[in-house]
Amino acid sequence: LLGVWAGYFGGWLDTIIMRYIDLQWAFPNFLIAVYLVAIFGTGLSNVIVAISLAFLDDFARIARGMVLSVKEEQYIAAIRTVGASNWRIMWRHILPNISAPIIVQATVSVSYAILGEATLSFLGLGVEVDTPTWGLILSEGRSFISRAWWLGVFPGLAIMLTVLSINFLGDALRDALDVRETKTL
Repeated sequence: LLGVWAGYFGGWLDTIIMRYIDLQWAFPNFLIAVYLVAIFGTGLSNVIVAISLAFLDDFARIARGMVLSVKEEQYIAAIRTVGASNWRIMWRHILPNISAPIIVQATVSVSYAILGEATLSFLGLGVEVDTPTWGLILSEGRSFISRAWWLGVFPGLAIMLTVLSINFLGDALRDALDVRETKTL
């Protein structure tokens, strides 16, 4: 929503929001997630919040760019002429028209979130020790790698296959939702 507000209203709101996004973009997303987990503490809900806030900048930039393009269309001007409120224009007309790139970015971000959670858990910064996660299983399996190699290999393969599958889904969604791409027989 930050990108939608910044792109639609512009002016000082756009400047403030995008300077914050630029500041966040200056740091790696994983470093931001580690910092937020250090502030909030470990636990499933804190890890979810930390990873979500760490990837906020990607969504804001995409949404802002799309809103800047869509808000100049003639049908938006016609809706304004009829007297629709700014909120109605954003929710009913702009958001549905910018959803395709956001959906594609969401699939990519799910892959990053899985890798981020596994990494945080591997380092001991993720969810509690009694909660089974791939990162914790990898962390515990590394001490047994010489005697029971499968304890570390199979969770790593599960992470890899899951992330790869989600990336393929993202590519398929991008191809299916791309209105600019001409499809020929």
